Amino acid sequence: MLRANDVGGWTKPAPRLYPHQWSWDSAFIAIGLAQIDPDRALGELEHLFRAQWRDGRVPHIVFDARVEDYRPGPGLWASAASSTLAPRDIATSGLIQPPMHAIAVDHVWSVAGSAASPAFVDRIRALYPKLLEWHRYLSRERDPEGAGLLTIYHPWEGTDNTPRWDAALARLEVPDQGSYARTDVAVAGASERPTKAEYDRYLWLVQQLRLVGYEDAAIRANHPFQIKDVQCSAIFAAASRSLGSIAERLEARAEERREIAGWVASSTAAVQACFDEELGLVLDRDVVTPAAIRVRTSAGLSALVLPELPSALAGRLIATAFGPDFCSAPGLAHAVILSTSPRAPEFRPRQYWRGPAWPVSNWLLWRGLAGHGYATEAAALRRENLALLARPTSRFAEYFEPYTSEPLGSVDQSWTAAVTLDWLASSTRSAAS
Repeated sequence: MLRANDVGGWTKPAPRLYPHQWSWDSAFIAIGLAQIDPDRALGELEHLFRAQWRDGRVPHIVFDARVEDYRPGPGLWASAASSTLAPRDIATSGLIQPPMHAIAVDHVWSVAGSAASPAFVDRIRALYPKLLEWHRYLSRERDPEGAGLLTIYHPWEGTDNTPRWDAALARLEVPDQGSYARTDVAVAGASERPTKAEYDRYLWLVQQLRLVGYEDAAIRANHPFQIKDVQCSAIFAAASRSLGSIAERLEARAEERREIAGWVASSTAAVQACFDEELGLVLDRDVVTPAAIRVRTSAGLSALVLPELPSALAGRLIATAFGPDFCSAPGLAHAVILSTSPRAPEFRPRQYWRGPAWPVSNWLLWRGLAGHGYATEAAALRRENLALLARPTSRFAEYFEPYTSEPLGSVDQSWTAAVTLDWLASSTRSAAS
């Protein structure tokens, strides 16, 4: 399936719904491709980073000029026309996505192991400064306070229509956006995607970002949607740990390694400090209000991916993950972690990030459990996800209805196939160790 979605040097996230290159999709795709061809896996990320902006940001979409019927397309963003920081010869969005990339590069190198050629290592050596500048952008512009939590400016910078953003979106006074074409509802159907009211707000927020040329200082001063995102911040901490591993293996300068270690420490501490005793989850913070966002979603478990995790906090998060809010919710077809807890009033079992099970999110939490030595819990989560994906009807869908396992969203989804490959390979890795 990954080969079918390969368009020459990079991989479409899905045949129809996602025909361009998406940022964190590419990282997960590289993680899966590592099991087949580490050289090709590394190429996935090299292609993405060719579109890196001059300030270090990695855009969340890199548009394929050969695709003309995707809506909304590059015209919405007008990145090169709006910002001198954007690439001149490649159309991109102006947003970001969670920084999974160093995790992917470190993983690809580890899978390649002793078979990695000098030329392969040289390619990683060439990619390393780009990864470093990406992390510097995140630290400098998305955490200018140095508190360890990254700010997102748009729902598309994470988990689009999650109920985590409901209150922030509801307070926006958005003019009528009229009628417009959407590829997502043409492919997947409106009941499985964000509503028009949500999408109107998404488009209006892009317009506000474009008006200030995607310039971070101007955005921080006036933008009406700013969230300290614990999931993005936890991934940043884990990715910085991976970047530190890459820097050490490349014998990078000591001051760079200290800089990277500082990001690991600050984001790890900050995400842990967001833990809410009552809900048993880490919570985002709305910068504009400011207030903690008290919603039960899988993002609240993201502290499990942190490089360091006190056993007491790990125990609380595991109890939540495998309790009635998630894996032990009554009636589930498979005991997997859902995007939103069925006990949350915002739960919608078929609608995007408001309830369905996402294998890619489960993989991320599985990786955290396995990395912290919770072998029993990690094995259970892996087993249940593979059982879901082994169903004849699964088709490696983007997400799944939790009670019937109906595939939803886009089928033939690359990152779903990629994490499946890694789960299957993990049994071989475990046996070898």
